[in-house]
Amino acid sequence: MKFALYLGNRGFFPERLIAEARREVTEALAALGIDTLCAPENLTRYGAVETAAEGRAFAAFLDRHRGEYDGVLLVLPNFGDENGASEALCDCGVPIYILAYPDELDKMDFQSRRDAFCGKLSIMDVFTQFNIPFTAWEPHTLHPASSRFAEEMRQFAAVCRIVRGMKRCRIGAIGARPTAFKTIRFDEVALQKKGITVEVFDNSDLLLEVEKVKAGSSELEAKVSRFREYTDFDGVPADRVEMLARLSVAIDRMIERYELQAVGLRCWLDLEQTLKVSPCVVLSELNDRGIPAACELDVGNAVTMYALSLASQEPAACLDWNNNYEEDPDRCILFHCGPVAQKLMAARGRVIDHPMFAKSLGEGCAFGCNVGRLRPMSFTFASAATVDGKVRFYSGEGEFTSDRLPEEFFGCGGVARIPELQPKLVRIGRGGYRHHVSMTEGSWRRALDEAFTNYLGYEKTEF
Repeated sequence: MKFALYLGNRGFFPERLIAEARREVTEALAALGIDTLCAPENLTRYGAVETAAEGRAFAAFLDRHRGEYDGVLLVLPNFGDENGASEALCDCGVPIYILAYPDELDKMDFQSRRDAFCGKLSIMDVFTQFNIPFTAWEPHTLHPASSRFAEEMRQFAAVCRIVRGMKRCRIGAIGARPTAFKTIRFDEVALQKKGITVEVFDNSDLLLEVEKVKAGSSELEAKVSRFREYTDFDGVPADRVEMLARLSVAIDRMIERYELQAVGLRCWLDLEQTLKVSPCVVLSELNDRGIPAACELDVGNAVTMYALSLASQEPAACLDWNNNYEEDPDRCILFHCGPVAQKLMAARGRVIDHPMFAKSLGEGCAFGCNVGRLRPMSFTFASAATVDGKVRFYSGEGEFTSDRLPEEFFGCGGVARIPELQPKLVRIGRGGYRHHVSMTEGSWRRALDEAFTNYLGYEKTEF
């Protein structure tokens, strides 16, 4: 990550604080592994921006470096000037974090006081008037030497990754939605207006691509080896392992050819009927590689999976809101048949004949279900839907516990504890959301909400 560093100034206040702030902020960011893009100190007086003319000079500097920085850190060592800031950053095109230095009670004389507390409010006011989106979180003032600074920058970096990734991305919708699943309908045009292009394919396109994968090719053999290393295929017939590998190679080719960032796949019943495999483990391996892959052609959750993976830089999963857990109102079982990344699982998975399809289509027609358990962890969850031409979402946080699941519980599931779960489920249902939910490890709700609402213009459903 790289942040462009903007330093504000107002001449009534001590300019000597500017050089200190440049050094303190760049050193604090470097310690977090974040690079900084700094304008030459002689670009403006004191190397900071005060007047509108200095703001335009800084804007020209940013324009020369467009594409090199992920966000802007607007630093107020003193009060700062709102007019220079608005001229400088009105067209920067990336998220802006406003960092105001705190005053100290023993340094409140006119030679030392900062008044950045007040200056931040002035900049927020004018940015709102100019319709310049910005990030301003609690606490209102923060020193870069504070222990809180690292977490703020971690979250802001996630905001920048989400915004950069979601502004221009392509989601592959492979196959028609399952006929019975009206729950996963979506509006392509609504997504396109937010920069999300959906590339749509018939499942016959996928089947034709599978036929092109040559038996005995190095590409196919490498995929078979990858699968056998990835999870436990003991008991799976060799021809089914090879067919799963062929399917995986075919999807990889489509992802590369159409430059897809995520996919939703029609995973039943035609693949089980034509290829005699269930694609769960194929999706699992994609997710483990960091390519979000949602089952049942759930493009809405492919969107949130991609955003969550951008935030956490770890795999995301698409799960069912599936079962209550005894009588505990704040616990439920989140589950899916087997598309969960191994990195999110408690132990190595095991591929079996999918029992749902064995029952309806006959045994041996659906090897590919990767069973296991989600490991204990804190997680962030979200889901998106297109309603009346708008993109809506909800988000929350919870934890997977070590609570027991019955041995006969198939697929990959886990017991989730989510505070105030019952009213949340009511809001999810009344909001017209999917029976699916996306998740990733860690606490990322703040970053996701900020990116989705403040910079990308999605509508949030509040719990």
